[in-house]
Amino acid sequence: MKQTHTLRLLLAATLLTGLAATLPAVAASKTLVYCSEGSPAGFDPGQLTTGTDFDVADAIYNRLVQFVPGKTEVAPGLAEKWEISSDNKIYTFHLRHGVKFQTTEYFKPTRDFNAEDVKFTYERMAGDKLEFSKAAPAQFPYFVDMGMKADIEKIDIIDPYTVRFTLSKVDAPFIQNLAMPFASILSAEYADKLLKENNARDIALKPVGTGPFIMKSYTKDATIRFDANPNYWRKSDTKVDKLIFAITTDASVRVQKLKKGECQVMTYPRPADLDQLKADPKLQMPSQVGFNLGYVAYNTTHKPLDRVEVRQALDMAINKKAILDSVYQASGQPSNGAPMPPTQWSFDKNIKPAAYDPEKAKSVLDKAGVKNLEITLWAMPVQRPYNPNGKLMAEMIQADWAKIGVKANIVTYEWGEYIKRAKAGEHDALLIGWTGDNGDPDNWLAVLLGCDSVNGNNFSKWCYKPFDDIVKQARQTTDIGERTKLYTKAQEIFVQQLPFSPIAHSTQYKPMSKDVTNFTLSPFGRNSFVGVGLK
Repeated sequence: MKQTHTLRLLLAATLLTGLAATLPAVAASKTLVYCSEGSPAGFDPGQLTTGTDFDVADAIYNRLVQFVPGKTEVAPGLAEKWEISSDNKIYTFHLRHGVKFQTTEYFKPTRDFNAEDVKFTYERMAGDKLEFSKAAPAQFPYFVDMGMKADIEKIDIIDPYTVRFTLSKVDAPFIQNLAMPFASILSAEYADKLLKENNARDIALKPVGTGPFIMKSYTKDATIRFDANPNYWRKSDTKVDKLIFAITTDASVRVQKLKKGECQVMTYPRPADLDQLKADPKLQMPSQVGFNLGYVAYNTTHKPLDRVEVRQALDMAINKKAILDSVYQASGQPSNGAPMPPTQWSFDKNIKPAAYDPEKAKSVLDKAGVKNLEITLWAMPVQRPYNPNGKLMAEMIQADWAKIGVKANIVTYEWGEYIKRAKAGEHDALLIGWTGDNGDPDNWLAVLLGCDSVNGNNFSKWCYKPFDDIVKQARQTTDIGERTKLYTKAQEIFVQQLPFSPIAHSTQYKPMSKDVTNFTLSPFGRNSFVGVGLK
């Protein structure tokens, strides 16, 4: 196994090195403006869960390992190399020398990145024993949702540039998980400074990382401004002097800004705008099949949504083809009813969704004794590939449910508030979705549906032990064939219980100026400006 791991590591490192070698020299006085779709919930990546948040984190921070641009393979990051023990429970990371934390107006580091920073980052997410954690209590949904809090037994510093993780049990996607943005490494020295100043909570407001860009200012719902990090350890990753996120919640306004040259890259175009964007000679629009799923989550802690037959009736009443035609248009593909996309290994292609049948749905509710049902239906305020128009989708589902005697009151909030309140379980039914984060099925089945994640990304608040046991068993084996069998069983249970209604997958489009160079589409739907330049 060690030999295979070494070959994979060398291949990934070669891919990264090859990419860096093809990038042009740093251009002077260049500013790249990105029209983003919403404000981040904060700047402490361990606490965050959405793509809006992680696009910002990717500019500021690094992780021990990272994904090869445009791929799901893992390559060295702040760790130059690592070894895995024969029992797959001990991971030893050898850290990169000479990496400096960012110098900002509020922090000037006195030492380079080392093992203390790794230990602080993970022990903070693991519990509340640190003085810093007591001063700034926080929740770390990804770390908990994926079982890492339970699985990491201890972290030992072998020397300043060697750190060892010991797991209590095998965690098959462990390395993949470490490459995700939530696992970004923070500065222990900066945390100590904030603690002494009684400002520990500023770690989520005034970020300090080792990444290619330094955040200079943030105006909520307006702009985030970055400068290139002059001390970044891989100079080829900074191709512009300044990076600006122009927060523009209206997709049509983003289109106009792009066409006028007010921004060079935009995200989440509406399907209706694709043709005009493709026709513009000043623009390019790379695209790829999306690794995503849009769905309606039912809060199974709210009656009568705790009953399977009620969820099944609501699902049968949704005209998914009409939604596909009106909301996704040419960019959508229907879900087969599985809780993951067909591009994910272990996807069960034999699953068949329930047919659209409002009459049967009404009969099921009548038989269940459910009459005059009134629920809230939350509509996403931002565009995502998995849901290009939350408002329209909510209105269509509202009309569908009215046909079976269910009154749905549409609710929405600003994106950060929407996620916060949804995690608190305030909703009845919620429009939401997911773009895979690391290429592993655990990232779908455990994170969206596991018992450990009911206070995180499991918006259905669904904890079903037969399902949860299978998913956890799959995580504890490294045999792909065995894991696939277990995940197939888990998907069958999902279809029977239906904690959420899968709607559709969609193609990812990224309109941008033809002056933009080296932008690589992410399989995870991220918007990374590492190594991106302008002609």
